[in-house]
Amino acid sequence: MKGSPANLAARTASELAAAVKNHLERLQYRTLLIDGYLTGTGLSPPLPTRP
Repeated sequence: MKGSPANLAARTASELAAAVKNHLERLQYRTLLIDGYLTGTGLSPPLPTRP
């Protein structure tokens, strides 16, 4: 989680939690980035499921 939360000077635990939650919510829409992290670990990205 480099970037915004890492450089945030949160004054309270709730501010920090809100910033991390916001960052994770934005990250979920960047599927290629998540797949890249998994591939870098040697794990396979999950296969898409059909609804």
